[in-house]
Amino acid sequence: MRDAQIARQSLEEVMALGCTIALDDFGTGYSSLGYLRAIRFSTIKVDRSFVQGAAQKSPESLAIVNAVVAMASALGMATTAEGVEDAAQAAMIRELGCTKIQGYYFGRPMPAAEALEIARRGVGGRAAA
Repeated sequence: MRDAQIARQSLEEVMALGCTIALDDFGTGYSSLGYLRAIRFSTIKVDRSFVQGAAQKSPESLAIVNAVVAMASALGMATTAEGVEDAAQAAMIRELGCTKIQGYYFGRPMPAAEALEIARRGVGGRAAA
């Protein structure tokens, strides 16, 4: 990401193949608002620390999640909330407007073969045709 022009060109080539690009851990570490201007991301991932803070009713975390959702919406991007651990957090995050949710509430990390079997069975647990 040090050379935004090269990064942008590389990511545009990846997107031309049909892939989507996410800005991970937005609001922490090396993620920056400048990246949103330089590169067209598909989704902004709200860092787990903000999701957990919002679940604990932290006004700052709630404000940050709301701001990221509004900004992503204005830029035509999805939002993914990381680190959702239970039904109450999933409901809260949906209410805040996040368009995608991930976390242990939906499933723990697993071997690829196990994930493939779940995908074959489909949502209802039956084998997909």
